[in-house]
Amino acid sequence: MKLVRIAWKLLVGIKDALVLIAMLLFFGGLFAALSARPNPRAIRDGALVLNLDGAIVEQPASPQPFSFGDSAGPTEIRLRDVVRLINAAKDDAHVKAIVLDLDGFVGGYPAALSEIGSALGAVRQSGKPVLAYATAYTDGGYRLAANASEIWMNPMGGTLFMGPGGNQLYYKGLIDKLGVNVHVYRVGKFKSFVEPYTRADQSPEAKEASQALYASLSEDWHNQVTKARPKAQVDAFLAKPGELITATRGNIAEANLKAGIVDKLGDQIAFDKRVVALVGQVSGKPTGTYNAIKYADYLKANPLPTGGDAVGVLTVAGDIVDGSGGPGTAAGDTLAKAMLNGLAKKKLKALVVRVDSPGGSALASETIRQAILQAKAQGLPVVVSMGSVAASGGYWVATSGDVIFAEPNTITGSIGIFGIVPTFENTLKKIGVTADGVKTTPLSGQPDIFGGTSPEVDAILQAGIENGYRQFITRVATARKMTAEKVNDIAQGRVWPGGVAHQIGLVDRFGSVDDAIAEAARRAKLDPKNVHAEYLEKKPEWFAGLLADFASSGDDEEDSNSSGQDAFSRIAQQRQALLVQALGDMRRLAFGAAIQARCLECGGFAPARANPADVRLMDLLIARFGL
Repeated sequence: MKLVRIAWKLLVGIKDALVLIAMLLFFGGLFAALSARPNPRAIRDGALVLNLDGAIVEQPASPQPFSFGDSAGPTEIRLRDVVRLINAAKDDAHVKAIVLDLDGFVGGYPAALSEIGSALGAVRQSGKPVLAYATAYTDGGYRLAANASEIWMNPMGGTLFMGPGGNQLYYKGLIDKLGVNVHVYRVGKFKSFVEPYTRADQSPEAKEASQALYASLSEDWHNQVTKARPKAQVDAFLAKPGELITATRGNIAEANLKAGIVDKLGDQIAFDKRVVALVGQVSGKPTGTYNAIKYADYLKANPLPTGGDAVGVLTVAGDIVDGSGGPGTAAGDTLAKAMLNGLAKKKLKALVVRVDSPGGSALASETIRQAILQAKAQGLPVVVSMGSVAASGGYWVATSGDVIFAEPNTITGSIGIFGIVPTFENTLKKIGVTADGVKTTPLSGQPDIFGGTSPEVDAILQAGIENGYRQFITRVATARKMTAEKVNDIAQGRVWPGGVAHQIGLVDRFGSVDDAIAEAARRAKLDPKNVHAEYLEKKPEWFAGLLADFASSGDDEEDSNSSGQDAFSRIAQQRQALLVQALGDMRRLAFGAAIQARCLECGGFAPARANPADVRLMDLLIARFGL
């Protein structure tokens, strides 16, 4: 009987657990369904608040379930969502103004920020007010704010323009001290991604390429900002900021105001009162609580169109890696599966490949390219749309298209390939450990991370890299209708801005992803006005969607503003990010794909998507050593 009672209690416990799980699923699904519905009462007359706390990206990564605070990393905001909402707001009578809150803005690549800036500029030109506020503007934040009709800044803050560039970390000295032997196999004199592991400084070739790229993108930033704000003394603030700030006795905000960089100095309360004057006060709320339309509500009220024929859009965003992965990472197997499923189930009439990646695994790049070629095999026109960056492995994928669109400030090229194999024979000797054994062939146990590689293995691996480079060159030559010799001249791992890439034949036209979708429709003999984009990507997991809904549900208009940072805090935050970068570099050396097509110069223009483990380790180091 005792055994029966135990069994009965076990069955009851299992039943209760199943009932609890079912209830959680039911109420969770009900909450998600209700949250997914637009709230008509939320779209009242007022200011659309674009609270850009985080980084602008092509495809946000899934939120980490148990990552909170700084360890979760910056919020990622989807580029196409921001642009769509700004365009909708321009002609929406409910939207009386746009409020651009940049206090917590982390950044984005130049091409992405240009697209948002152009959309904001169109709203401003229509006569609808666009107001920007921050304690201190970054270069990227100011690129957006320059398109506002009013730029406000906290008088305790201040803006300093840094421009692209800065120091890159090099690990040769550390690697030598540890006794690590880094075996590098590469082709392309400008393929500089391996240099941090093999040199203590930047090579002349890499410096030449970086200077050309940075000069082009710096000129683009200058031209866009001065076009949007011709009266601002941007040149003076770039050339002699110290002189201007000293003249105001160190008051950076006052120097910004005198130079026309900002229009008004005022704290958050003063700014909110200004918005109240334009869109009205919320009855029964504290002074300065203006009628606001929240980003999340407006996003739900303006979903992607679904009418007409389907043009598939395959998004290749983030590092290209082998195997499977979630959003924000271009995992070869995952994207290939999404492509093949789309062809089988979505009744696609054409395909756009949206590339926003600095590259990564050569094998994964080819896996994605082969899947895209299946669309061509079915007779679908394929148009490539380059986002902010489409370099190295990203360009490898782009060779699958019939025509390539890019922006003038897209970072592209870096046609090259390399391999890295670290061995630890010298490290082990330092602690008295050696390696020995029996080999039955010249390749037994190779590459030997304990005993080092043999000359024969080195020759084989270098030959394999050279073969991979020839394949890369051949793919580009075939796709771009060039000779292999001409491609080799403009390849060698060199990175190009989109404007130059267009001149040398790596890009066909300038335009956005919408232009690429319209071109794909025309090539399929469809009316571009009667098609919709069918994004071939995995839908967010139920729990991830629930997390996102919970996160957005707490953003009331009265507390939607983040805590701002002054110019010095911004600088300190950027320096701390270098530590995360160093941790990521070490991880890639130890665990990354052996053969890669990746771009080094593509970093530095936007915050890198840090591995959560790297961020957590950085937090521990800061807490332990006060970094």
